Amino acid sequence: MTNLLDQLKTMTVVVSDTGDINSIQKFRPRDATTNPSLIAAAAQMPAYAKLVDGALLWAKKAADADASGASEPTVKRAIDRLAIEFGLKILEIVPGRVSTEVDARLSFNTEGTVAKARQLIGQYEAAGAKKERILIKIASTWEGIKAAEILEKEGIHCNLTLLFGLHQAIACAEAGVTLISPFVGRILDWYKKETKKDYAPAEDPGVTSVTEIYNYFKRHGHKTEVMGASFRNIGEIIELAGCDLLTIAPTLLSELEAKDEPLVRKLDAAAAKTLPIERIAMDEKIFRAMHEKNRMAKDKLDEGIAGFSKALVALEQQLAARLDALGKT
Repeated sequence: MTNLLDQLKTMTVVVSDTGDINSIQKFRPRDATTNPSLIAAAAQMPAYAKLVDGALLWAKKAADADASGASEPTVKRAIDRLAIEFGLKILEIVPGRVSTEVDARLSFNTEGTVAKARQLIGQYEAAGAKKERILIKIASTWEGIKAAEILEKEGIHCNLTLLFGLHQAIACAEAGVTLISPFVGRILDWYKKETKKDYAPAEDPGVTSVTEIYNYFKRHGHKTEVMGASFRNIGEIIELAGCDLLTIAPTLLSELEAKDEPLVRKLDAAAAKTLPIERIAMDEKIFRAMHEKNRMAKDKLDEGIAGFSKALVALEQQLAARLDALGKT
């Protein structure tokens, strides 16, 4: 019998959820995703010191060319460049796509998000990467979804992240978004804290949320791909076997690889098409009303944006110190 990971790959696209290039080389997923927290963690690893210094030097040169040698704009440029440098390295390994995130502090700024996404894609293309292999990650706020709608019409593909509710998913699908990343584990975290109880994998609120979204999309013919994310255990992954994609951290990939037992497909597009699921109308008013009623989605979206923003601030401070050190050498 083959291991769980190999079986999973026959029914779901497996994506590596890490900024650690060595882990991606080990598991050879089709796609890979990163986020500010993962990039910040990877940037502290000695193995990536040259990558970090290269991004800083690139940013300093770009800032000097703009007649702006101040530390802050250089560091902000360096963060974008660092994400792209990691993305380029990842694209050398995976045959598919890499997701690169827009600054989380732009989550409620449609115009700012669009401008940043175009800038990121421009740098990727200047480095020789095809934009078809890049997914721009954007938080699933109403403003972020509207930004993604504009970008998708320009041929810039998007991955809408920090997604916790059906209303967010439907709005993304109707905006023509390429892919969404509903956060399984963070939903479970909220319910465990709220109810003070544990959940079996089949009853896990994160699992049931992704299942609901997947079935809704397949029933109503939405082309947007569903990629379950943010897993806390392999039980959640097993319950979502058959989902379009699953992005999984290296530790859980190792656990799946170590287990030899049968894996049953749980999500099936053909079966979902026969389900009696009502279509839900969606516009900004409905979206905001549903979001206000969904306390979990509201809490976790706000928390997620704050967390990614905090990681960016920490990374800015780390890079500013490193830039100063480079200037003294």
